[in-house]
Amino acid sequence: MAVSAGFADFLKEQLADFGPVTIKRMFGGAGVYHDGLMFALIADDVLYFKADEENRTMFEAEGLERFTYETRKGTKGLMSYMRAPERCLDDADDMTEWARAAFGAALRAGKKKPAGKKKASPA
Repeated sequence: MAVSAGFADFLKEQLADFGPVTIKRMFGGAGVYHDGLMFALIADDVLYFKADEENRTMFEAEGLERFTYETRKGTKGLMSYMRAPERCLDDADDMTEWARAAFGAALRAGKKKPAGKKKASPA
């Protein structure tokens, strides 16, 4: 799941209208972050955006596949990221639209995480 420096730089340029992003290498790929939230990932120089119940139909309507990876046990793991449309690589306006939808999914996912358990106060 390599990510070339050229592809990462290109994505930063394409995402300029969306806002500043950082790309952090991880597990052979990279995460794409905005305001501290990961809203996309890159694997083998392919961009995948965060998807959830609210924006998944955008991806499904275009027949875009879900990001999968092979686990240590040899099975396929699924994540909540789906392939970005190819046209996003050519059209910054489309890239911005899809990035906003993916960032919205990342925000919603962050709100769903349960707060840590509080310890009972000693009596």
